Amino acid sequence: MADTVLYDVTEGVATITLNRPDAMNALDTETKVALRDTVREAAADPAVRAVLLTATGRAFCVGQDLKEHIGLLAETRESGEGNALSTVREHYNPIVEALTGMAKPVVAAVNGVAAGAGAGFAMAADYRLVADSASFNTSFAGVALTADSGMSWTLPRLIGHGRAADLLLFPRSISAQEAYELGIANKVVPAAELASEARALALRLAQGPTAAYAALKESLAYGTDHSLSETLAKEDELQTRAGASEDHVIAVEAFVKKEKPKFVGR
Repeated sequence: MADTVLYDVTEGVATITLNRPDAMNALDTETKVALRDTVREAAADPAVRAVLLTATGRAFCVGQDLKEHIGLLAETRESGEGNALSTVREHYNPIVEALTGMAKPVVAAVNGVAAGAGAGFAMAADYRLVADSASFNTSFAGVALTADSGMSWTLPRLIGHGRAADLLLFPRSISAQEAYELGIANKVVPAAELASEARALALRLAQGPTAAYAALKESLAYGTDHSLSETLAKEDELQTRAGASEDHVIAVEAFVKKEKPKFVGR
């Protein structure tokens, strides 16, 4: 695995850390490949019950490494072959699909600026814990590009179509507090407390009824694109599955005994 993405699994929590602090965790090809493969690994690992996505240094991720990108653009123009933006198909799309589609909760601990695809990856998480010194920026229109990294799907679902259009058409830096007020950040904490709070939150999720979390995640995604009657049918399907789970029995028995349930994720 590349040193630009660190990976650790402890107590059911897979911590994925972007690790190019000198480049503000910009996404060069090596980093994108490593991140894609690592997120997929976490999604497939039965020992992982929750995922924590974070970064080292003063930035979460500033998006595409434009220094590398400009070289790829030049090569494409000179040779007339290839596609400098094939990274969307090869890297960004699989990363976002793995984050949103995995049957386990994903927490993004946003420690600094999250821009472009970096913001997109944070928005693809199920919960965003944000340092008070962090910020968000859609960035794309500023370099004459359209949205990628799933942002045209995630952003309007978080803040509504009109506000999403505003932020995409007129990119600007959004403070942590404004991100919270808009609905992008779930919680804002002092920067010095971000790592410990994020770890505690991810561990709480990992120790919870993770099969139920997976069903909730599926239900929320389904409900945004389907009618009420279709969503009610999906809720029935998912609730039937959850009701047959070992965790449900554990929870009910613990409730009757006035004990704290110890979930097994099944």
